[in-house]
Amino acid sequence: MIIVDNALKKREKEGNPVKVGIIGAGFIGRGTVLTIEESIPGMKVSAISNRTIHTAAKAYEQAGVHEYVETRSQKELDKRVEDGAYTITDEPELLCHAKNLDVIIEATGAVEFGAQVILEAINNGIHVVSMNAEVDATIGPILKYEADKQGVIFTNTDGDQPGVLMNLYRFVDLIGYKPVLAGNIKGLQDHYRTPETQKAFAEKYNQKPRMVTSFADGTKISMEMAVVANATGFQCKKRGMHGPECTHVKEALDLFSEDDMMDGGMVDYILGAEPGPGVFVIGYNDNPILQEYANYLKMGDGPFYVFYVPYHLPHLEVPLTAARAVLFRDATIAPKGKPVCEVITQAKKDLKAGEMLDGLGGFTCYGSIENSKTARNENLLPMGLSQDCRLVNDVSKDEVIRIKDVQFPPERLCDKLWEKQLKIFEIT
Repeated sequence: MIIVDNALKKREKEGNPVKVGIIGAGFIGRGTVLTIEESIPGMKVSAISNRTIHTAAKAYEQAGVHEYVETRSQKELDKRVEDGAYTITDEPELLCHAKNLDVIIEATGAVEFGAQVILEAINNGIHVVSMNAEVDATIGPILKYEADKQGVIFTNTDGDQPGVLMNLYRFVDLIGYKPVLAGNIKGLQDHYRTPETQKAFAEKYNQKPRMVTSFADGTKISMEMAVVANATGFQCKKRGMHGPECTHVKEALDLFSEDDMMDGGMVDYILGAEPGPGVFVIGYNDNPILQEYANYLKMGDGPFYVFYVPYHLPHLEVPLTAARAVLFRDATIAPKGKPVCEVITQAKKDLKAGEMLDGLGGFTCYGSIENSKTARNENLLPMGLSQDCRLVNDVSKDEVIRIKDVQFPPERLCDKLWEKQLKIFEIT
């Protein structure tokens, strides 16, 4: 986003940085703080909230910020933000109610907690950048609806696959190639991975086992591609997507049905291809003159063409999303309207009535993308709502779990928002 750099430099020159609050100081959250404080002009991480306060402090410390104060006072937080000081807290609502934060970055990956803080910030007129595909894939449309009512931006991020894909989608569309497939490049897919199988990998890369399990078992890619589907209107053409194997992204042209691509567009992924972990868009253009140009540029014979980005850099690009929201009121990626796709819940093993589902990246279930119309017709349980649901029926391995099969925990906001989403968008 080249225009963003000059706009931020102008804010830097004026002594008026974009004031950012970050909720969630995990691996990517801390990396985002480091990037903003060391590299991004005209932007400042004014406040960090984290459940464990020492981790919020660690985020500042590793970014070279040593003068910060811990507070649980709204008045003190607001004064310190106004004065250009740094603050940490274990009470996220302080950030959500801050008078002079320009934008909040939600970086927890938790569905219920994420829903609470995102909605609270929106209702208080603060732009929200969500690094939480799990929330966005489940209740993103209703959160966007609420943000529109408040006149603020709600968006997923640059740097993660959905945002990188949407940037590429917009580019391909702008230059006259009709996007017909939005795709992810995946290295591994095994629905039966668990926090135990992923423990060593998580420790090696300083990650949480449940998080990397959700990457490996297919849940995360389904969440990400549901976000893309809801932003583009593209559907999935198969439950869980096709995910064909290949060696290079350019081979994708021969792996998907032209009829499926031309029938309103589709989301999918390829497995084991270079360059990973990137994203790609297949664009369509049947203009014979433009096909000559494309052939000259070694793009192929057409009329289908592959455009790809060979990387995604979450902690480095998230600040660009915050800048776009505040300075240009431009969402990197947000739902267009009602849900097009969602992520449903399937059993990782044979499950018995009385067992508790342990949600994303756990031992009991995995998520698969499905078209919302099908998911609602079959009354399937959204994966984003599965945490702490108690089974009332036995469910066999790989079987879909239906809403009638579970008892929900009481009084969760995420459940209420999901029900409101069904009502607002008249989904049956």
